This record gives sequence, C-alpha cells and structure tokens, in this order.
Amino acid sequence: MASTATPAAHDHPEVSRLFELRSEPARELARQAGAVADACHAMAVRFHRGGKLVVFGAGGPSTDAQHVAVEFVHPVIVGKRALPAISLTTDVATVTGIAEREGVSAIFAHQIRVLASPADIALGISADGDSASVLAGLEAARELGLLTIALVGGGGGRIAASPAVDHLLAAAADDPRVVKEMHVTTYHILWELVHVFFEQPGVLDPGVVP
Repeated sequence: MASTATPAAHDHPEVSRLFELRSEPARELARQAGAVADACHAMAVRFHRGGKLVVFGAGGPSTDAQHVAVEFVHPVIVGKRALPAISLTTDVATVTGIAEREGVSAIFAHQIRVLASPADIALGISADGDSASVLAGLEAARELGLLTIALVGGGGGRIAASPAVDHLLAAAADDPRVVKEMHVTTYHILWELVHVFFEQPGVLDPGVVP
C-alpha cells in the first residue's frame, strides 16, 4: 500500500528558499558592524550634547519612522534612558498641507527646516533609496548641520549617492519585504548600541551623563 504521509513542511524547497532569501542579507548586515557602530557613536554624541532624533520615511517606512521614535522616547526595556525623538510622518494635517502647497517631495524638508536644530540627528528610511521626499529631507538636514543617517535597500539609489548622507546603512536585498525586515533589525541595533555608548563613561565627552 502506497504511503500517504505528507512531507514535513521544513523539507519543502520553497521553505528553504524563503529562509535563504533572508540569510545572506542578515550576514551582510553583520559585516557592516563597524559602520553601524560608527553611526551609533555619532548618534550618542549628539544625544549627549542635547540633540534629538528626527525620523522620516514615505509609504511603508513611514511606520518604521514612528516605530523608531517610540523606541527612543518610551524604551520597552525598563531602566533604559528615554531619549528625545520625533517622527515627521505622524501629523497628517502638516504632511498633507505641505504636499498640497509645495509638493510631496517637500514634506520632510519643510518640517526639518522648521522643527530641527543643528545639534539634531536626521534618520531617513527608504526601501529602494530613491524616495524623493526622504532625499530632500536629508539634504535639508545636511544644510542645517544635522548628523544624517540613511537606511536604504537594494543598490541604495540616489540616497546612497548623495553627499548629504554621513552614515549609510544598506540592506543587501532587492525584495522590499526583506529590506523591511533588515531595517527593523538595524534600527533596533541602533537603539541598543546608542545606549551601550551612554553606559560607557568617557566614550562621548568628559563627564558623560549616566
């Protein structure tokens, strides 16, 4: 009698393919450890000197921007220091008002010019690196003197090529779902390492605030 047993799910080639799709981007992120650490140290210095984090992204990354901001303002790990951060994607009236009058590409640049100061950090998120509004926001931030960090995917697009970006962290994937997953991991690491630097006296400025 022929067996009617169903193959184990993990033996299915599509399962293996989906996991492998994510394995190499994760390994590549690990290979960027030095770049990530440099970005985190620069962020910690800005926070220590009184700056705040300004985060932005269009479409799916708009929710990442909100996620990043709440991680810093209201840490889920009890005892970790809350740090000032705002998302430029949460005020629908402001975003749509700017888009109506100045165009969609101006929605973040306009807010940065009004809300940010030179001591701050600008973190722009774009899945393909070609978001016009994110690029314009980073360029406005650079003009004001903010520290600029970009999370991109794929080849990095126009954002990766822009001199307005101080620290570029790229997810090595073309699939937007995988890019999203790598970005979530990356900004969780950014949060963790910023706090690591705060907990190491002397690595920011003399008399670091605990």
